[in-house]
Amino acid sequence: MKRSATLSLCSSSPAAAAAAAVRNVSRPSPALPPFRSPVRPRSGALAFPRKSPFPGKSLRLGKMSFSAVASSAPGAGPDRSPSQGAESFFRKVLENMECVYLNRNPTAKAILELVRSADEDQICYDHLAFRTFGVNGYGINSMADFFLDYGYTQREELRFPAKKLRALWFSPPRNSLAEDGTRANGPLPRIFISELLVDEMTPQAQEIIRKYVGISGNGNKHAALASALGALTWEKPLYSEFQQLARESEYAAWTLVNGYAVNHVTISTHRLKSHLRNIKNLNEYIEKNGFSLNSEGGILKVSPDGLLLQSSTVADSILFQFSEGIKESVPCSYIEFAERLVLPQFQSLPEKEVKEFHRRDGFEVGNADKIFESTSKEQLTRRAA
Repeated sequence: MKRSATLSLCSSSPAAAAAAAVRNVSRPSPALPPFRSPVRPRSGALAFPRKSPFPGKSLRLGKMSFSAVASSAPGAGPDRSPSQGAESFFRKVLENMECVYLNRNPTAKAILELVRSADEDQICYDHLAFRTFGVNGYGINSMADFFLDYGYTQREELRFPAKKLRALWFSPPRNSLAEDGTRANGPLPRIFISELLVDEMTPQAQEIIRKYVGISGNGNKHAALASALGALTWEKPLYSEFQQLARESEYAAWTLVNGYAVNHVTISTHRLKSHLRNIKNLNEYIEKNGFSLNSEGGILKVSPDGLLLQSSTVADSILFQFSEGIKESVPCSYIEFAERLVLPQFQSLPEKEVKEFHRRDGFEVGNADKIFESTSKEQLTRRAA
């Protein structure tokens, strides 16, 4: 099932489109029976899936507990294809998240068009990223639940002590119905969700954050809807409180004004068809066209094993009206690029036979720590210079 996803997709109101997409979210189709066969995770223990529109969804016991997960390589779990109706709905939500992101971030929109024009419209996303407040149920799980319900599985945790952050990433279900599409309608992306460890912040910062998540009520239960609508689940903050958070944590300030919006999408460079599939060529191409790349730790971020190469633009800024009526420029989102090299044990494979599971998977703390800086004041100032 190949579906076209062009930039014109986002010309209509994202709020109206998202509302249509999620209208029936609480009424699952009766044609989607529970998948009851046990899945054997990598640990060897059995995990019994709960009701899910995709096979292979592991049971979660309580809010914070997740079972071990299976390898993403073929043959590591059930290979049944997901329901077409369930996947169609899921992708519609992703499309609306993407629309909100593109409408707010002209740099990302322009670069996607630039790459598309050079690469025959074949763009795949490596991952989507979200930021959250790790307090009172507003952390990673609030956004992860949506992806887990549609067949994603939890993978490794990453810790960033200096930034007071932790993150989890999630791998997509296999046998998607639109593997030959592009962007939100192409291969399903990994999901990277981080959270601020609010309890480690100063009492003043904690008070501000707890105030707004308290105002939100049960907004954490509708994180995916908020992302697809481009809406905060709490009231617009005071500018003075935004400034106070920014002095302590730029991540906290960003999340206060952007909420569950997509923090960035990542182009999978090795899936491109042209010379841009080499991330160094892509970086040069982007800079020659006048776009600024995040220079923290160097333009190209390389994992210790040399197999994960990443770079990113500097975030766009948007004019935000705070609750006092003050309008100020605040950081929005950015676009990232990732090249995953072939693992050593598969390097003898002919290039045409190399699949995604033959390549380096996962994320790297050192790379991600520097990518986080794409929304920092230092990088935004350098861009404006």
